[in-house]
Amino acid sequence: MSPIIRSVHDTDVEALAELTLLAFAPVFDSFQEILGPVVYRMIWPEWKQSQKKAIEDLCSGVTPSTVLVAEVDGAPVGYIAYGIRPGGSEGEVLLLAVHPERQNSGIGSLLNERALEGMKDAGVSLAIAETGGDASHAPARRSYEKAGYVGLPRVRYFKDL
Repeated sequence: MSPIIRSVHDTDVEALAELTLLAFAPVFDSFQEILGPVVYRMIWPEWKQSQKKAIEDLCSGVTPSTVLVAEVDGAPVGYIAYGIRPGGSEGEVLLLAVHPERQNSGIGSLLNERALEGMKDAGVSLAIAETGGDASHAPARRSYEKAGYVGLPRVRYFKDL
């Protein structure tokens, strides 16, 4: 069954928070493996709480954004949150998550397509998305590249003192 893409509802917040934790667990496991436990804990001491708060803030409007939900059989299976930067000419994907069991099925691409349409309708001329270069971010990179984004290689370094 094809997903329905719709605006977020207040009743989605808990399901989206759970989905976020499932989708991002491999990412934070990868971060810990790459950075080591000391630096990892300095940056993300409580990643589950911070991710849950981020989605709550996006859905409630505390963080100005548009949140679109992919729904299959009445249940959220993915979402994208995007915002328009001050000045209105740039839009940015703030979060994109697809349930791990539904990744690589086109849901991320469909969400990206709808977000880009929304940005364009709002007068945005440049869309921005950022993701990691490690293996855990491969599904996100595929989704962004499929949507036409062009990646700019970048390296960010960390060191505990």
